[in-house]
Amino acid sequence: MKNISTKWLILAAMCLVFSSSTVYAGGAVVITEPATGATVSSPVKVCMAVDGVEVQPAKKGINPGKGHHHILIDVDLPTDLSKRIGKDANHVHMGDGSTCKELKMDSGKHVIRTLFANGGHVPFNPAITSTVIVTVK
Repeated sequence: MKNISTKWLILAAMCLVFSSSTVYAGGAVVITEPATGATVSSPVKVCMAVDGVEVQPAKKGINPGKGHHHILIDVDLPTDLSKRIGKDANHVHMGDGSTCKELKMDSGKHVIRTLFANGGHVPFNPAITSTVIVTVK
């Protein structure tokens, strides 16, 4: 009996670990504003919508299929999706659970990416991401 309980405990722990970093089929994010190719003024309003996952504030912790947005400006997606997303001028955290953010951006062409991550700011794997390219006038 003890052997069976131990196996169930190990199985449950493995499920928790994998569910916190893996997305169920169909998880997607779309940048709804601005449209790719748009010419916009600063501050640039960036809005996202999700499908197959749920947006929640980071303070609610790591929960399967739930997380929050990060906006990456003029940088590539991280190569290691098992590490926390940095926080600087090019990596904007939206841990409050919001779906829109106004960004002050310099004039010129910019690549805006969104990257969905769990409550610990670790991206889902495979990445749930979307990209638009805009020109700020």
